[in-house]
Amino acid sequence: MHPHPETERPAHLAGGKPADRGQFLLRRRLRLVEPLLGERRGHLVDFGCGNGAQTLLLAPLFARTTGVDVNPDFLAQMQREAAAAHLADRVTALELDHGRIPLPEGCVDVVTSFTVLEHVPDEAAALVEMYRVLRPGGKLIISVPNRWWLFETHGADLPLLPWNRVPLVSWWPKRLHDRWARARIYRQREITALVARAGFTVTGSQRMTAPMDMIPWPALRRAVRGVFFGRDRALFPILATEILVSAKR
Repeated sequence: MHPHPETERPAHLAGGKPADRGQFLLRRRLRLVEPLLGERRGHLVDFGCGNGAQTLLLAPLFARTTGVDVNPDFLAQMQREAAAAHLADRVTALELDHGRIPLPEGCVDVVTSFTVLEHVPDEAAALVEMYRVLRPGGKLIISVPNRWWLFETHGADLPLLPWNRVPLVSWWPKRLHDRWARARIYRQREITALVARAGFTVTGSQRMTAPMDMIPWPALRRAVRGVFFGRDRALFPILATEILVSAKR
């Protein structure tokens, strides 16, 4: 497979900030992802694993787990957390090598990647690399930001507006959004088409309900989740922060 031409890179594309261990977001994602993993759970690769907070929740479900990232400090943190969780013998951290996963072709049963694709220099090439390491029939599970959420989750560097979480920036036309926002953002049909162009067969897509982790007051956070954001799977696009796509090689 050869990478398709990259969608124009946003001018303010920024590196991702990984979720912190214990965030509700991670448990919600895990509940949606686990039924999609399939029966073959020998080797998992988490592409863009960051500090491993999500990776280490998935690791007990696999015989072997490899976290891949561009940030060596995040990888070192993941290794420390894996050792503390008595998973050091099953978890490996690898640094991405100029966009290449340092593993041979067809050696992986499942590849996951959570809110990473919007940050990479070449989204099409990243997907092709995930395709390369998967065995035939192996599964891809990937999430990206949902365009129809009310806020741009990564923020935007707008002129004269120091607060970067301005409502509805995510709804702007792509040309304007990508000029100011710090990461790409996707409609459901856009991400499924991108995954298919990389060679995958898309098997499903769904929207993950906003976890509301950003609300600092616990009582209010619980109340908002209970009233509006209780389901893991969003009934309406404006309630979802992420689109979750499953596919197979």
